[in-house]
Amino acid sequence: MDIRRDVFQAIADPTRRAILSLVAIQAMTPGAIAENFDSSRQTISKHIKILTECELLEQVQNGREIYYHINAKKMKDVADFIEPFRQMWDDRFNKLETIMKNYKDII
Repeated sequence: MDIRRDVFQAIADPTRRAILSLVAIQAMTPGAIAENFDSSRQTISKHIKILTECELLEQVQNGREIYYHINAKKMKDVADFIEPFRQMWDDRFNKLETIMKNYKDII
């Protein structure tokens, strides 16, 4: 059975975002990833599994080791989805900044 997880639920967790940040720099083994956290290896493995299931991480076997690396295409898909919302909020904050500057000039 192929479990499909929601990408946004996956990246909502701070530990999983930290794992993505680590693996974005270089491919890492599960053990190397776990060394960066106070959580148990089992907990980190569950986080890695979730990230892999929603295709944010990909695994490559190199001999006996498995290395995880970021799936740049999937991350770009997420970024592309978020971009219009970022632009909307930037526009709103810029308008608010203008209003606040005008208000400050009045006082």
